[in-house]
Amino acid sequence: MDINKIMIKAETLIEALPYIQKFSNKKVVVKYGGSAMLDPELQKNVIKDVALLKLVGMQPIIVHGGGKEISKWVGFMGHESRFVQGLRVTDAETLEVAEMVLNKVNKNLVQMIEQLGVKAAGICGMDGGTLKAERRYAANGEDIGFVGNITKVNTELIDTLIANDFVPVIAPIGMDDNFQAYNINADDAACAVAMAVGAEKLAFLTDIEGVYADPSDKSSLISILTVQKAEELIGSGYVGGGMIPKLTNCIDAVKGGVSRVHILDGRRQHCLLLEFFTSKGIGTAFVNDESALVGNEKPE
Repeated sequence: MDINKIMIKAETLIEALPYIQKFSNKKVVVKYGGSAMLDPELQKNVIKDVALLKLVGMQPIIVHGGGKEISKWVGFMGHESRFVQGLRVTDAETLEVAEMVLNKVNKNLVQMIEQLGVKAAGICGMDGGTLKAERRYAANGEDIGFVGNITKVNTELIDTLIANDFVPVIAPIGMDDNFQAYNINADDAACAVAMAVGAEKLAFLTDIEGVYADPSDKSSLISILTVQKAEELIGSGYVGGGMIPKLTNCIDAVKGGVSRVHILDGRRQHCLLLEFFTSKGIGTAFVNDESALVGNEKPE
């Protein structure tokens, strides 16, 4: 028996204690996507993290994507995925593929959570009218098909699942007032859900370590960003085009009442636990202003 290893484990648990107390019974939304969805080992680790969040008293909600899987199945049908300004052009046939793939991903996640002894329920945004949407056009006005903008989140079904001790797992398909289905960007859906349920935290699992002051310098990772600094960073031109929508979602969520928003590297094992339950954390956390850091600092 290695007493030093045991002591390290004990110290880790003690370090996590104040965070477990602080976030007990608080809602946390996890946007699950990127490589963490494709690697079986990473999948298991993410789901273990979510299960642990639930078992220590938090109320996790998963919103997941499936873009790479959708592209794969569109290819199987002999078609090529087309994107306009980062948005998938979604005709009726592609929408059917998206619904099929997202449902498959959804139920796989539910199965993995249930295997860990935690109750989970998979829904899409059409269930209970959870995600109301309208047709979205590209920034240049181009019609890109059945791609949706969220106009309203009805939390009734989500609240019911949480009240009955389930982890809601949400696929980003919504519908409009005429019951037409739309494919919705998963980042947008996670942001809207987090604001609607009054989440304490929103975590985006991505394929990057976080936000850099200088993208060419990996040592310039920023641990904490206030909304003002994040807006200045976008305006500075340092942030690449692909990151701008994600940063905008982070800013919108904080302005919409989410206490902290995190961009985490989903390729790193147990990234959720490292960010939520340690004093230093990893990735980049977004807060409203400097006052939000008092008593909960994570040094840069």
